[in-house]
Amino acid sequence: MTEPRAAVADGAAGGGGGGGGAVIEVADVTRSYVLGEARKGEPRQVVHALRGVSFTVGAGEFVAIVGPSGSGKSTLLHLLGALDRPTTGTIRFSGRDVSRLDDAQLAELRNREIGFVFQQFQLLARTSSVANVGLPLVYRGVGPADRRDRARAALEAVGLGHRLDHRPSMLSGGEQQRVAVARALVTDPNVLLADEPTGNLDTVNGAEVMRLLRTLNEERGVALVVITHDLEVAALAPRRIHVRDGLIERETRS
Repeated sequence: MTEPRAAVADGAAGGGGGGGGAVIEVADVTRSYVLGEARKGEPRQVVHALRGVSFTVGAGEFVAIVGPSGSGKSTLLHLLGALDRPTTGTIRFSGRDVSRLDDAQLAELRNREIGFVFQQFQLLARTSSVANVGLPLVYRGVGPADRRDRARAALEAVGLGHRLDHRPSMLSGGEQQRVAVARALVTDPNVLLADEPTGNLDTVNGAEVMRLLRTLNEERGVALVVITHDLEVAALAPRRIHVRDGLIERETRS
Protein backbone atom coordinates (compact mmCIF):
# COMPACT_ATOMS: atom_id res chain seq x y z
CA MET A 1 0.00 0.00 0.00
CA THR A 2 1.37 3.40 -0.90
CA GLU A 3 2.14 6.11 1.61
CA PRO A 4 -0.81 8.19 2.91
CA ARG A 5 -1.50 11.28 0.86
CA ALA A 6 -0.11 14.49 2.25
CA ALA A 7 -2.49 16.73 4.14
CA VAL A 8 -4.04 19.40 1.96
CA ALA A 9 -4.81 23.02 2.71
CA ASP A 10 -8.26 24.57 3.01
CA GLY A 11 -10.08 26.24 0.14
CA ALA A 12 -10.84 23.68 -2.56
CA ALA A 13 -12.07 24.89 -5.90
CA GLY A 14 -15.79 25.49 -6.08
CA GLY A 15 -16.15 26.11 -2.35
CA GLY A 16 -14.93 22.70 -1.17
CA GLY A 17 -13.29 22.31 2.22
CA GLY A 18 -10.40 20.01 1.26
CA GLY A 19 -8.11 22.19 -0.81
CA GLY A 20 -5.66 21.47 -3.61
CA GLY A 21 -8.25 21.95 -6.41
CA ALA A 22 -11.25 19.91 -7.49
CA VAL A 23 -10.97 16.15 -7.94
CA ILE A 24 -14.58 15.90 -9.20
CA GLU A 25 -16.31 18.56 -11.30
CA VAL A 26 -19.98 18.08 -12.17
CA ALA A 27 -21.26 20.65 -14.66
CA ASP A 28 -24.96 20.97 -15.63
CA VAL A 29 -25.44 17.19 -15.65
CA THR A 30 -28.71 15.59 -16.68
CA ARG A 31 -29.62 11.90 -16.88
CA SER A 32 -32.78 10.64 -18.51
CA TYR A 33 -34.08 7.10 -18.97
CA VAL A 34 -36.65 5.71 -21.39
CA LEU A 35 -38.97 3.21 -19.70
CA GLY A 36 -40.06 0.07 -21.53
CA GLU A 37 -41.78 -0.11 -24.88
CA ALA A 38 -44.34 2.46 -25.89
CA ARG A 39 -47.84 1.33 -26.81
CA LYS A 40 -48.88 1.87 -30.39
CA GLY A 41 -49.63 5.53 -30.99
CA GLU A 42 -48.33 6.61 -27.56
CA PRO A 43 -45.03 8.34 -26.78
CA ARG A 44 -42.41 6.44 -24.81
CA GLN A 45 -42.20 7.39 -21.14
CA VAL A 46 -39.06 9.31 -20.21
CA VAL A 47 -37.86 9.69 -16.61
CA HIS A 48 -35.64 12.71 -15.93
CA ALA A 49 -33.63 11.40 -12.97
CA LEU A 50 -31.23 14.37 -12.89
CA ARG A 51 -32.22 17.73 -14.32
CA GLY A 52 -29.14 19.95 -14.36
CA VAL A 53 -26.80 19.34 -11.42
CA SER A 54 -23.53 21.19 -10.83
CA PHE A 55 -21.01 20.98 -7.98
CA THR A 56 -17.36 20.22 -7.28
CA VAL A 57 -15.58 18.05 -4.71
CA GLY A 58 -12.21 19.30 -3.57
CA ALA A 59 -9.14 17.18 -2.86
CA GLY A 60 -9.43 15.81 0.67
CA GLU A 61 -12.97 17.10 1.15
CA PHE A 62 -15.74 15.22 2.98
CA VAL A 63 -19.13 15.73 1.32
CA ALA A 64 -22.49 14.08 1.98
CA ILE A 65 -25.05 13.86 -0.79
CA VAL A 66 -28.38 13.46 0.95
CA GLY A 67 -31.98 13.06 -0.16
CA PRO A 68 -35.06 10.83 0.04
CA SER A 69 -35.75 7.80 -2.13
CA GLY A 70 -36.35 8.84 -5.73
CA SER A 71 -34.41 12.08 -5.37
CA GLY A 72 -31.70 11.12 -7.88
CA LYS A 73 -29.03 9.97 -5.39
CA SER A 74 -28.59 6.53 -6.94
CA THR A 75 -28.32 7.96 -10.43
CA LEU A 76 -25.74 10.46 -9.21
CA LEU A 77 -23.83 7.66 -7.46
CA HIS A 78 -23.52 5.74 -10.74
CA LEU A 79 -22.32 8.84 -12.54
CA LEU A 80 -19.78 9.78 -9.87
CA GLY A 81 -18.51 6.20 -9.88
CA ALA A 82 -18.00 6.28 -13.67
CA LEU A 83 -20.50 3.40 -13.90
CA ASP A 84 -22.78 5.42 -16.19
CA ARG A 85 -22.54 8.47 -18.44
CA PRO A 86 -24.62 11.66 -18.26
CA THR A 87 -27.23 12.38 -20.92
CA THR A 88 -25.95 15.96 -21.12
CA GLY A 89 -23.37 17.96 -19.20
CA THR A 90 -19.88 16.92 -18.13
CA ILE A 91 -18.20 15.11 -15.25
CA ARG A 92 -14.45 15.48 -14.81
CA PHE A 93 -12.12 13.47 -12.59
CA SER A 94 -8.86 15.28 -11.95
CA GLY A 95 -9.53 17.26 -15.13
CA ARG A 96 -10.42 14.25 -17.35
CA ASP A 97 -13.81 14.42 -19.07
CA VAL A 98 -15.50 11.07 -18.38
CA SER A 99 -17.65 11.34 -21.51
CA ARG A 100 -14.53 11.20 -23.68
CA LEU A 101 -13.30 7.90 -22.21
CA ASP A 102 -14.01 4.49 -23.73
CA ASP A 103 -15.05 1.49 -21.62
CA ALA A 104 -11.48 0.32 -21.00
CA GLN A 105 -10.41 3.81 -19.91
CA LEU A 106 -13.43 4.06 -17.61
CA ALA A 107 -12.52 0.74 -16.01
CA GLU A 108 -8.97 1.98 -15.45
CA LEU A 109 -10.30 5.24 -13.99
CA ARG A 110 -12.47 3.31 -11.51
CA ASN A 111 -9.57 1.08 -10.53
CA ARG A 112 -7.06 3.89 -10.02
CA GLU A 113 -9.08 6.93 -8.95
CA ILE A 114 -12.12 5.64 -7.04
CA GLY A 115 -12.61 3.42 -4.00
CA PHE A 116 -16.13 2.05 -3.55
CA VAL A 117 -17.87 1.15 -0.29
CA PHE A 118 -21.33 -0.36 -0.78
CA GLN A 119 -24.26 -0.84 1.57
CA GLN A 120 -24.33 -4.58 0.81
CA PHE A 121 -20.54 -4.98 1.39
CA GLN A 122 -20.12 -6.85 -1.97
CA LEU A 123 -17.57 -9.33 -0.59
CA LEU A 124 -16.90 -12.73 -2.18
CA ALA A 125 -18.50 -15.21 0.23
CA ARG A 126 -15.95 -18.03 -0.08
CA THR A 127 -12.90 -15.80 -0.10
CA SER A 128 -10.73 -14.64 2.80
CA SER A 129 -10.58 -11.04 3.95
CA VAL A 130 -7.06 -10.58 2.58
CA ALA A 131 -8.06 -12.01 -0.82
CA ASN A 132 -11.20 -9.85 -0.96
CA VAL A 133 -9.15 -6.74 -0.22
CA GLY A 134 -6.47 -7.65 -2.76
CA LEU A 135 -8.94 -8.23 -5.60
CA PRO A 136 -8.66 -4.71 -7.15
CA LEU A 137 -4.89 -5.24 -7.37
CA VAL A 138 -5.41 -8.31 -9.56
CA TYR A 139 -6.66 -5.99 -12.31
CA ARG A 140 -3.47 -3.96 -11.97
CA GLY A 141 -1.31 -7.00 -12.54
CA VAL A 142 0.14 -6.95 -9.00
CA GLY A 143 1.79 -10.26 -8.11
CA PRO A 144 0.41 -12.54 -5.37
CA ALA A 145 3.06 -11.80 -2.70
CA ASP A 146 2.91 -8.01 -3.14
CA ARG A 147 -0.87 -8.17 -3.36
CA ARG A 148 -1.12 -9.98 -0.02
CA ASP A 149 1.31 -7.56 1.62
CA ARG A 150 -0.65 -4.54 0.46
CA ALA A 151 -3.98 -6.10 1.39
CA ARG A 152 -2.63 -6.95 4.85
CA ALA A 153 -1.51 -3.34 5.33
CA ALA A 154 -4.97 -2.09 4.32
CA LEU A 155 -6.68 -4.46 6.76
CA GLU A 156 -4.33 -3.38 9.52
CA ALA A 157 -5.24 0.23 8.76
CA VAL A 158 -8.91 -0.55 9.51
CA GLY A 159 -8.12 -2.59 12.62
CA LEU A 160 -8.54 -6.06 11.10
CA GLY A 161 -4.97 -7.30 10.93
CA HIS A 162 -6.09 -10.29 13.03
CA ARG A 163 -8.85 -11.28 10.56
CA LEU A 164 -6.77 -11.81 7.41
CA ASP A 165 -7.92 -15.35 6.65
CA HIS A 166 -11.51 -15.04 7.87
CA ARG A 167 -14.28 -15.41 5.30
CA PRO A 168 -17.25 -12.97 5.40
CA SER A 169 -19.46 -15.53 7.19
CA MET A 170 -16.95 -15.54 10.05
CA LEU A 171 -17.16 -11.75 10.49
CA SER A 172 -19.76 -9.42 12.01
CA GLY A 173 -21.55 -6.91 9.81
CA GLY A 174 -19.32 -4.13 11.07
CA GLU A 175 -16.20 -6.16 10.34
CA GLN A 176 -17.44 -6.98 6.85
CA GLN A 177 -17.92 -3.29 6.13
CA ARG A 178 -14.42 -2.55 7.42
CA VAL A 179 -13.08 -5.19 5.02
CA ALA A 180 -14.96 -3.35 2.27
CA VAL A 181 -13.34 -0.08 3.37
CA ALA A 182 -9.90 -1.74 3.27
CA ARG A 183 -10.62 -3.00 -0.25
CA ALA A 184 -11.55 0.54 -1.30
CA LEU A 185 -8.29 1.90 0.14
CA VAL A 186 -5.86 -0.69 -1.18
CA THR A 187 -5.49 1.09 -4.54
CA ASP A 188 -4.78 4.45 -2.84
CA PRO A 189 -7.66 6.25 -4.62
CA ASN A 190 -8.22 9.98 -4.92
CA VAL A 191 -11.92 9.57 -4.06
CA LEU A 192 -13.70 7.25 -1.63
CA LEU A 193 -17.33 6.86 -2.71
CA ALA A 194 -19.55 5.35 0.01
CA ASP A 195 -23.13 4.34 -0.81
CA GLU A 196 -25.27 4.16 2.36
CA PRO A 197 -22.25 2.72 4.23
CA THR A 198 -24.20 2.28 7.50
CA GLY A 199 -27.45 1.06 5.93
CA ASN A 200 -27.01 -2.59 6.96
CA LEU A 201 -25.40 -1.91 10.34
CA ASP A 202 -26.70 -1.34 13.83
CA THR A 203 -26.14 2.02 15.51
CA VAL A 204 -22.88 1.07 17.22
CA ASN A 205 -21.27 -0.51 14.16
CA GLY A 206 -22.57 2.27 11.92
CA ALA A 207 -20.96 4.90 14.13
CA GLU A 208 -17.67 2.96 14.12
CA VAL A 209 -17.62 2.71 10.32
CA MET A 210 -18.30 6.42 9.96
CA ARG A 211 -15.56 7.20 12.50
CA LEU A 212 -13.18 5.08 10.44
CA LEU A 213 -14.13 6.79 7.18
CA ARG A 214 -13.69 10.23 8.73
CA THR A 215 -10.29 9.27 10.15
CA LEU A 216 -9.11 7.97 6.76
CA ASN A 217 -10.37 11.14 5.09
CA GLU A 218 -8.50 13.35 7.57
CA GLU A 219 -5.27 11.35 7.83
CA ARG A 220 -4.85 10.21 4.22
CA GLY A 221 -6.32 13.23 2.46
CA VAL A 222 -8.61 11.11 0.29
CA ALA A 223 -11.81 12.88 -0.74
CA LEU A 224 -14.85 11.21 0.85
CA VAL A 225 -18.30 11.36 -0.77
CA VAL A 226 -21.09 9.67 1.21
CA ILE A 227 -24.45 9.03 -0.45
CA THR A 228 -27.15 8.70 2.23
CA HIS A 229 -30.74 9.28 3.16
CA ASP A 230 -29.77 9.30 6.87
CA LEU A 231 -29.65 12.86 8.17
CA GLU A 232 -27.54 11.83 11.18
CA VAL A 233 -24.89 10.35 8.90
CA ALA A 234 -25.05 13.38 6.61
CA ALA A 235 -24.59 15.71 9.60
CA LEU A 236 -21.08 14.28 10.12
CA ALA A 237 -19.93 15.88 6.86
CA PRO A 238 -18.75 19.50 6.91
CA ARG A 239 -20.59 20.02 3.61
CA ARG A 240 -23.95 18.56 2.61
CA ILE A 241 -25.56 18.62 -0.83
CA HIS A 242 -29.33 18.11 -0.57
CA VAL A 243 -30.91 16.53 -3.66
CA ARG A 244 -34.62 16.37 -4.43
CA ASP A 245 -36.49 15.58 -7.66
CA GLY A 246 -33.27 15.45 -9.66
CA LEU A 247 -32.07 18.90 -8.61
CA ILE A 248 -29.81 20.30 -5.92
CA GLU A 249 -32.26 21.78 -3.47
CA ARG A 250 -29.64 23.46 -1.27
CA GLU A 251 -26.19 23.13 0.27
CA THR A 252 -25.48 23.34 3.99
CA ARG A 253 -22.22 23.53 5.90
CA SER A 254 -21.03 23.19 9.44
